[in-house]
Amino acid sequence: MKKIKLLAAFILLFANVQIALGAEPVSKSRWSGVAIGGHDSTAYHDLQPQSDPQQKALTGKKAFVVEYKGAKWRFLSKESSEKFAADPERYSPAYNGHCANALSLGEGLVTTNGKTWEIFEDQLYLFYAPKGRVRWSDGNWKTYKVASDAAWEKLGANK
Repeated sequence: MKKIKLLAAFILLFANVQIALGAEPVSKSRWSGVAIGGHDSTAYHDLQPQSDPQQKALTGKKAFVVEYKGAKWRFLSKESSEKFAADPERYSPAYNGHCANALSLGEGLVTTNGKTWEIFEDQLYLFYAPKGRVRWSDGNWKTYKVASDAAWEKLGANK
């Protein structure tokens, strides 16, 4: 148990050091550096809306990678990777893939795996768990976004 607590403290410290040094945090694997669980961030826009729970996020391939904000973003095809590279701000998720719901609740930066998502006004939002996506889909997402934006700003994550 002590080792787990020590590891958790180290991870939080590392994340805070990145923010303090001006690195914009991305929801990525600590070990591989792959963003949002390796899912193709351009493909979500073709799947919307996610009202059909059968629509799953599509996993990119190791052959098609774009380095952006210190993370490796994977894509299904060369075309998808080029689309992202040409306009990464459009295709990268809000809060760099951190859980929008956690931010709106003041829970800080919670990493996501890219499997739970929704698009609101052409912006991709990722969630740690389906419960967060359901909450944001209740018609009040703009209110939650205001709280998430404020938390993102307070954390200094939008450098």
